[in-house]
Amino acid sequence: MELNETQFHRYARHLILEEVGEEGQAKLLQARVLVVGAGGLGSPLLLYLAAAGVGTLGIVDDDTVDLTNLQRQVVHTTASLGSPKVESAAATVAAINPDVVIERHRERLVAANARSIIDRYDVVADGSDNFATRYLLNDACHFARKPLVSAALLRFEGQVSTFAAWRAADAPCYRCLFPEPPPPDFIPRCEQAGILGAVAGVIGTLQATEVLKEILGLGDSLSGTLLAYDALASRFSRIAIGRDPACPLCGPQPTIRDLSAHK
Repeated sequence: MELNETQFHRYARHLILEEVGEEGQAKLLQARVLVVGAGGLGSPLLLYLAAAGVGTLGIVDDDTVDLTNLQRQVVHTTASLGSPKVESAAATVAAINPDVVIERHRERLVAANARSIIDRYDVVADGSDNFATRYLLNDACHFARKPLVSAALLRFEGQVSTFAAWRAADAPCYRCLFPEPPPPDFIPRCEQAGILGAVAGVIGTLQATEVLKEILGLGDSLSGTLLAYDALASRFSRIAIGRDPACPLCGPQPTIRDLSAHK
């Protein structure tokens, strides 16, 4: 793939990176990334992936823009209040980079549609805010053999990791870290506990970086590592995650063999 003159100017700061260059930028332009959730995490994800020139961005979200979203969901504006988030996010992405093809999925990701959506993309980024979607994405991406860059937020903290258990014998999946979802309301959602808006920007930007690394094959993957951020302490921590030999999904005797268990 040859870059045109406009692309040479737009992506000039990528092109002068020896690790990226024209070949790497061409990979980005040909890549397909699915972003699940156009909220606090999905906003910086979409902004930076679009700016980087990821050629096709799929956006999954069934919600509409609410005034309480705007404190952290920077892909939306006051003018988009009441609009579907996929449409609001698509408009912002198109304004940033008209090269990007935007595929809108205005629906909730469920077991019945997860594989048909995920199979169309190279990398999946989880910006959801509930455990049901996180476990569904983990399982669906494992079966589809797609790298999953996952993140979560709460109050002044966030965490991010990459899950690709199918790629190496010792690589964990999300269930190796958290075998089962916690009881309902055990961990409050951000509308209950709150979130410092800029923390979503930090973690979402880290997610975008890991997605770009996956596409370009650069550096060390976060597979096998949970990167945790504590804003109040201004501290990052790296926690090693191993493959759980009893994991019901990626262990030697899996009990989860399809998505039928997800309701």
